[in-house]
Amino acid sequence: MTKTQGIRFWQPRFDITHRADGSILMRQIDPLPQHLPVVAAYLDHWADKTPDATWIARRATGGAWQRIGYAKARDTAQRLGAALLARGLGPDRPLLILSENSLEHALLAMGCIYVGIPFAAISPAYSLVSKDHGKLRNIAALLHPGAIFADDAKAFAPALRAISAPDQIVITLGDGKDDYTALCNTDPEAALSARAGLTPEGVVKYLFTSGSTGSPKAVINTNRMICAMGAMISDCYRFLQDEPPVVLDWAPWNHTAAGNKVFMLVLFHGGSYYIDDGRPIPGKFDDTLRNLREISCNWYFNVPLGFDMLIDALEQDRALAETFFARLGMVFYAGAGMAQHTWDRLSALGRAVTGRDILLATGLGATETAPFALACTELQHKAGNIGVPAPGLVLKLVPTGDKMEARLKGPTIMPGYLGDPEKTAEVFDEEGFYCLGDALRPADPDDLGKGFFFDGRVAENFKLATGTWVAVGAVRATLVDAMGGLIRDAVIVGENQPELGALLLLSERAKSMEAGARKDALQDALIQAAKAATGSASRVMRACILESAPSFDRGEVTEKGSLNQRAMRAHNSEMIRELYAPDTSESVIHIARKNAHIV
Repeated sequence: MTKTQGIRFWQPRFDITHRADGSILMRQIDPLPQHLPVVAAYLDHWADKTPDATWIARRATGGAWQRIGYAKARDTAQRLGAALLARGLGPDRPLLILSENSLEHALLAMGCIYVGIPFAAISPAYSLVSKDHGKLRNIAALLHPGAIFADDAKAFAPALRAISAPDQIVITLGDGKDDYTALCNTDPEAALSARAGLTPEGVVKYLFTSGSTGSPKAVINTNRMICAMGAMISDCYRFLQDEPPVVLDWAPWNHTAAGNKVFMLVLFHGGSYYIDDGRPIPGKFDDTLRNLREISCNWYFNVPLGFDMLIDALEQDRALAETFFARLGMVFYAGAGMAQHTWDRLSALGRAVTGRDILLATGLGATETAPFALACTELQHKAGNIGVPAPGLVLKLVPTGDKMEARLKGPTIMPGYLGDPEKTAEVFDEEGFYCLGDALRPADPDDLGKGFFFDGRVAENFKLATGTWVAVGAVRATLVDAMGGLIRDAVIVGENQPELGALLLLSERAKSMEAGARKDALQDALIQAAKAATGSASRVMRACILESAPSFDRGEVTEKGSLNQRAMRAHNSEMIRELYAPDTSESVIHIARKNAHIV
């Protein structure tokens, strides 16, 4: 038995069917556990059972944690829900939330949930980063919101001007007639009758896709979807049934990973959610470290870049490491692949501090799947295993070229995109399976219960001139890892070319190097990566540096920071032509086949 004894996870058993056409159906034998029918029922449950337990907290200006318990959260949600109903909001007049994560954001969301008003948390980048507010205008035109919440009226003023209508209700903090604090004083009676009418089919929220595969689409999220997802999470991470989750998280609620999985994971288990105002970027990560010195989590999430920064701090500060690992049941990474050297350091430090193995896990899901779908809970020796399908879901693997495309069916799959029946029809196959667009590769072809590895986006992949398919996602992840911290991301190119190339986004460390030394270091790393590659479809032979940052407005990067590979290739066609020009310029890093000992 491993030294994770005492940390309970699922023990799934599978029914697997191999069809004559080469497709595979995989499902857990055990059914989806029973669960409450609507999200509001979980708030009621914990408000009655543990009224004073902290549900959500955030540091106040003075530095102390401002905490809201479950009973207080329910009372405030009822009052806010009643106030929104009085202003004419309802199933066809949702609340639009422009603000970042905050206590007010959380309580307004719960107010909507409690009375059946759909809401949509919109990426602040659409308001604060975008120059033309194009995506925000499209979202507002689709939703026709009954009200907009903007916690900082001054910061969001340009965005509000871009989408406001003459009769638009704008809720702010301390500015205007629809002040948030005044709404909290509304008589809650109307909310109680509205709560009685909630159904599993009722819409809870609209979550907009990240835009990594096109324009953002409004994914309809129902009570049924979200509650079924909660049951899957509870079954998977069974230790949370024994010890309510304590979570510190910065990830934005407009994204399904934090807004659904993490937010609901806490609510459904009566846990505590500490809002982290830090970010995995220079100048903001110190806030995260300060919080982690005080909050000992038992379930921790971050993106790989966050773990890259965290492991440096943990190795240098034993007290911080002891607090971080003290109660930790597992860590979860998503958003991109974790570098193997980061994985190894986290694993080693966790064992050194606790004397046991810490589960480093990831999974696979989408905004359209609520998002929980596949999860890994088996100890691994390397990063990347996304696990197996959750109970209640059927995973279908369909041969597509030389890949296996993943499709899903079950209670957590969206009913569709709001106002777009054509796009909805496009993403479901003839059997009603949602097409993820992701290819998967089994960890063990003879035992699918060992999980899968992400094998690239089907739409991102392309062929070399030899006719060989390139799994862009896998090549990108391997290259970023192999470059040893010199790059933070890469665009893989080479469609209809004899060999692969890459457009490199440099790390801060590489940017600080002298130009000649940097080029030598990049070339040496590229040679080593090429030596380790297994064939032309995985071997990058030439590269150049992207000097300008990817554009949010041009759809080259999502608000999560993920690169849209197709858009980046399309918008950098001139650079790609230069990369493959017969007369290689000084800006191109090219390695000869003999340098990589390729025959």
